[in-house]
Amino acid sequence: MRVRLCRVTILLLATAASPAAPPLEAYGRLPGVEHLALSPSGERVATIAVMGERRRLIVATTRGKLLQSVDAGNFKTRDVWWAGDDHVLAATSSTYKAPLQLVLGQAEMWNVFSLSVRTGHLIAVFDKNRTLSPAVFAAYGSAVVDGRSFGYFGGLTLTTTVAGEFILDTRSDFIVPDLYQVDLESGKAERIARGSPSHRGWVMGEGGRIVAHAEYIREASLWRLYAGEDRERLLLELPAAVEVPQLAGRGRTADTVLVYDPRSTGDAIVEVDIRSGARQDILPEAGDRRSFRSPDSGLLLGFDTDDADYPAVFLPELRARLKATARAFPRLRTCVTSFSRSFDRLVAFTDGGDDSGTWWLVDIPAGTADPIGYAYPKIRSKDVGATRMFHYTATDGLALDGVLTLPPGSKEQKLPVVMLPHGGPIGVSDSIGFDWWAQAYASAGYAVFQPNFRGSGGRDHRFREAGYGEWGGRMLTDIADGLAALAAAGIVDPRRACIVGGSYGGYAALAGVTVQHGLYRCAIAVAGVTDLSAFVGWKQRGLGSKSAGIRFLREAIGAEDESAMARISPGRQAARADAPVLLIHGIDDTVVPIAQSEAMADALGRAGKPHEFIRMKGEDHWLSRDETRTAMLEASVAFLRRHNPAD
Repeated sequence: MRVRLCRVTILLLATAASPAAPPLEAYGRLPGVEHLALSPSGERVATIAVMGERRRLIVATTRGKLLQSVDAGNFKTRDVWWAGDDHVLAATSSTYKAPLQLVLGQAEMWNVFSLSVRTGHLIAVFDKNRTLSPAVFAAYGSAVVDGRSFGYFGGLTLTTTVAGEFILDTRSDFIVPDLYQVDLESGKAERIARGSPSHRGWVMGEGGRIVAHAEYIREASLWRLYAGEDRERLLLELPAAVEVPQLAGRGRTADTVLVYDPRSTGDAIVEVDIRSGARQDILPEAGDRRSFRSPDSGLLLGFDTDDADYPAVFLPELRARLKATARAFPRLRTCVTSFSRSFDRLVAFTDGGDDSGTWWLVDIPAGTADPIGYAYPKIRSKDVGATRMFHYTATDGLALDGVLTLPPGSKEQKLPVVMLPHGGPIGVSDSIGFDWWAQAYASAGYAVFQPNFRGSGGRDHRFREAGYGEWGGRMLTDIADGLAALAAAGIVDPRRACIVGGSYGGYAALAGVTVQHGLYRCAIAVAGVTDLSAFVGWKQRGLGSKSAGIRFLREAIGAEDESAMARISPGRQAARADAPVLLIHGIDDTVVPIAQSEAMADALGRAGKPHEFIRMKGEDHWLSRDETRTAMLEASVAFLRRHNPAD
């Protein structure tokens, strides 16, 4: 397969690479091109791209002709996909404080926009419907009915006051979305099924028909799968006290649906026949595997299992094309994100090695692969730090690994190091590829290690379950064991180590200098949990004390009473901090409230411990904006240089 330059590359190139070494801003900027999707015909692409200094929703032909360009503004774009060849859907999110005044005070809500490629008309789903809130609670696919294109979404139906105003009904403890059919051209919405407090999603079939739905009975801890939209035919009933099964869309045929069952041995994906209720495990170790689906029907075609032979892809012709694409990019991580209905054209994203992220249009009949967009165009090959998996053993003998990133051009010898544990923590993992956060620190002269401690994803269910109850225990010692193993190998200097992380990683960073001691010269926590009891209480007020989410959180933490939680809460152990601390938190965080960092700052201040606290206006839990991502990097690198100089 030949690699060449395509005309559409010029359109989606964003900005040209600079000859100078990239500043931190080059890493902190959102990708120059992201969410690139190929239409079912294979003749068009849609993406979010930076043109000049503006982010735009771009639609173009694969030959490079611009069809539509719409200003994306400051929306936090989460995904882009096609509904047929004539409509592009873009999911965004925003932090709502009103009118959706919820139990927790604010929430991150999704919106979906539909762009007509033919007319350029852009509509926001539910925007023109006074009886609906503007938020979209799920997308259930699309269908052509009587020649018109429709999308299917979960939406909140508003109630009417005596004064004739439409408001959200907050009398219930639950937000209950209904299922709506939305005309993707006009925006007209029609309710086709009512939700209930127990509803957990629908599966749509051809012609906009509801083929199945799921419910979760909290009081009984039971998950149920029903055929159709009513409760006449129960197909499956599963106990689910902690980890709750999920509907995962259509199966391989029109009469099957998929269920992700995290309770089973191996996190199985189960295919259920909606006519007979027969079950078949089709992917025994599902984890977070992506599915491949027909671009027209949404039927399942297989799974991406990180095996270059694609053994879990069911169609031989698709499997052959995926394998050919992977062979075109040896030494790189390759992810096929979309393909045409004929499988002759595919869009692939590569990164890792010396690639900071490239989008490719693969043409199988022509035997060509054309780069059509770059995620980080200002970061050249020579600026990318080398990465590899580093394997080590925990003190209790458990085999572990993590991603090691080196400063560009450096040798693996006595380097200063940043330990960068991931968030989650259960079921999340780090793997080889371009990580903007790790690469930014590597560019500043630090080795970066991202440990996959017990409980992480990417392994079997036994490894994940080993993390339950170990938030403040062996997860932390797994991170420290990684530092010790790197030092024993002569790669890093253990006396020149700091720990940085976000979410659970922020908790681990703070615990590394309060619950643990003598390991790190500084700690940086981005949106970290600091007081476990207060955090669980906050979550409980929003989810309910009997919810599966709260049971899962308590199981993951493991501490059963107030005193046990206090012993592993950095905020309660602030007086024992043995290194300077930097706290960074988005004001709009709806996952870990900023009150967690505020309480930590207060506790450190009362104890006379050196610390800094940065509040990021307009930022959420995921560092979704250019300005705040860059500000976080600049502040954290400056803090690292003061307390753990790289030179």
